[in-house]
Amino acid sequence: MGRGKIEIKRIENTTNRQVTFCKRRNGLMKKACELSVLCDAEVAVIVFSTRGRVHEFANHSMKKTIERYKKASTDNSYGGTITEANTQYWQQEAAKLRQQIENLENTNRRLLGDGITNMKQKDLKQLEQKIDKAHAKVRKRKEDAILEEINNGRTMEGQIQQENGYLRERIMENQCNQNTNMLLSHTEYDALPAFDTRNFIHANFMNPAHRFESQEQTALQLGSVNFY
Repeated sequence: MGRGKIEIKRIENTTNRQVTFCKRRNGLMKKACELSVLCDAEVAVIVFSTRGRVHEFANHSMKKTIERYKKASTDNSYGGTITEANTQYWQQEAAKLRQQIENLENTNRRLLGDGITNMKQKDLKQLEQKIDKAHAKVRKRKEDAILEEINNGRTMEGQIQQENGYLRERIMENQCNQNTNMLLSHTEYDALPAFDTRNFIHANFMNPAHRFESQEQTALQLGSVNFY
């Protein structure tokens, strides 16, 4: 079901009028934004409510857009076209930018000590004050940079000390483990039975009579062989 046609006239109910104003205002701002994006147009919208509040939208600077509108309106009053008005406006803007660039270049040259021959005492004093302020800022930034480097160095020093402490603990731990292993090896060596050479002497050497009997038997056997 489609919406019915609304009669365009003043809404008498205050609440309904305020609600309609908010809705239509938001829709108007949305359409203006869409127009500026889709068509790459310079759009400015200004709305005053019944309570005197200002609502505005501009895809560029509102002030510059109004100045451009005034300029175009003035030129049109003298019979000029919109294209000519736009061309003249942009020419003026370009001239302003060129003047600003020239002023900045002159200021930079004077800060470097060039082009100050024809300057008056008042201008020289102002230039000196600017240079002093710039020098103070540079000196302050230099001091801050030095402090940052010192703090970074202290932080690195603390980290190195922590790493050295950790390495010392590991070295001491390894030395303790080595000493413990050496003590254990000495203890095992001392626990071995003592070496006794008597355990390796044959029992025959401990019995002289048996040794002499063996020698006599060998001699008798040799003698019997000689008789044949």
